[in-house]
Amino acid sequence: MKVLIIGGVAAGTKVAAKLKREDRSCEVTILTSGRDISYAGCGLPYYVGEVIKDKSALIVNTPESFSRLTGAEVLTETEAVAVDREAKVVKARSLQDGQEKEFSYDKLVIATGASPIRPNLPGMDLKNIFYMRTPEDAYALRDAIKEIPAKRAVIVGGGFIGLEVAENLAAQGVRVSVIDMAEHTLPGFDPEIAEYVENRLADAGIMVFPGTKLEGVEGDGKVEKVLTSRRAMKADLAVISVGIRPNTAFLEGSGIALNPNRTVAVNRQMQTNDPDIYAVGDCAGVTNRITGKTVWSPMGSSANIEGRRIAVNLAKGEERPYPGVLGTGVCKLPGMNVGRTGFSEMQAKEAGFHPVSAVCVVDDKAHYYPGASSFVIKMTADSEAGKFLGIQVVGPGAVDKIVDIAVTALTLHADLSQLEDMDLAYAPPFSTAIHPFSQALNILENKMAGELESFGPQEYLDGAADEYRVIDCGITPAIEGAQYLDVTEIQGEVPGIDRDEKVLLVCTKGKRAYLTQNRLKYYGYTNTKVLEGGLSVNDVEVSENNNI
Repeated sequence: MKVLIIGGVAAGTKVAAKLKREDRSCEVTILTSGRDISYAGCGLPYYVGEVIKDKSALIVNTPESFSRLTGAEVLTETEAVAVDREAKVVKARSLQDGQEKEFSYDKLVIATGASPIRPNLPGMDLKNIFYMRTPEDAYALRDAIKEIPAKRAVIVGGGFIGLEVAENLAAQGVRVSVIDMAEHTLPGFDPEIAEYVENRLADAGIMVFPGTKLEGVEGDGKVEKVLTSRRAMKADLAVISVGIRPNTAFLEGSGIALNPNRTVAVNRQMQTNDPDIYAVGDCAGVTNRITGKTVWSPMGSSANIEGRRIAVNLAKGEERPYPGVLGTGVCKLPGMNVGRTGFSEMQAKEAGFHPVSAVCVVDDKAHYYPGASSFVIKMTADSEAGKFLGIQVVGPGAVDKIVDIAVTALTLHADLSQLEDMDLAYAPPFSTAIHPFSQALNILENKMAGELESFGPQEYLDGAADEYRVIDCGITPAIEGAQYLDVTEIQGEVPGIDRDEKVLLVCTKGKRAYLTQNRLKYYGYTNTKVLEGGLSVNDVEVSENNNI
């Protein structure tokens, strides 16, 4: 069997390597327009920040080493320009001499990836405008920081890549501003989590300006100002990270079906409308595991999984489906890590679920262990079916561990009752006796059962608690102008608080407020609400008439 693969980064090389291991007799050829293959795209920001010192570390395999290791043929700087399905031929052009050549196939795998969007705006041809997609991009940016030398930078785009570049530029002593035209950075996260991260970034010296549109760049031959819908920002360089487009233009006229976003349309086996042609990685649509709908999830992790599945199916003649993605991702930022999987509350609503969420602050390991800190967790479930739907996590610790537990739950279609008593690992250096995931789950279940009555941070911001009197119920008083209430002293009616009065209970994290609510309910108080996340997540101000 002759298998031709177009594209040689994550998905393409995974197909080739696994296919040759499964069936050595397969004739496998990779065509790639780049000079490098199998490079660590997700590691590029860390080369910029010199966390990764040597550029060679970004290259997982050279074309030569990959060929020796796998037996697949690799042709670099060779760009596919057309696919003739009837003749089973791909026409490709050499980027070195412009000559065209035809390559035949029995099976074709399209793994052409995606390219960064380059805005058509004034000044985008100036020097010191960078992107972050290939090793050459990272090399150029790191060199420029020192050559300029760069004191100020503007990052356009607040997704994972943009924020990772921001962190690494800041680590090099560059003053960084991030702009994003969306209401918040971190697409896929709910607003209160994104805003929490934005505030922490500001504390670290990275200023974030959501709701800000790029309008152009100015300078005398090089970047001097970035023009935005708010104002002009001085900058020595700009990094554009506003998204990517699938590399599928060469399929025009081939008859291979594309989705509206120009990704290749595939079935569960990653086959196109031509059963001898597959598509994989950033250029292909995939299935959302929860809804079954087609989505675009350009991630190196899923690209490798998809590629492996195609290879096994080709080698063994199977039609085992690739089940799809959950929207899983993690990101390292200054002093914190962020992660997510499944649906946010907003996404769950859009998908037709009846979501209920809880925001909580829990210890990431035993509080007495050196280096202990907290996770901010937002967990979402369907209120009618009791199904677990997703999680978002922020904290300095191992957020990936929390996310991966959630991935397992979603993959196995677990409901909340099945997750209650999981025997998760515990030792003080690693976790709490009741695991942080389990703590968040318990809080969500308490809320769903009506045992916890609360306002989430976004509800609070939207004014849901405007008619409520703030009661400070932390270990020690912390809210200026608010009445203080110590839960350990509540033994009946509380002087100054009517039993039917609307009161908002606030502490540092939310736990002590819940304990206070529980005790007040016992003594007949009927209108209390807990502020989820407490002062750790929310900015609480008390008006002059709060205690009236």
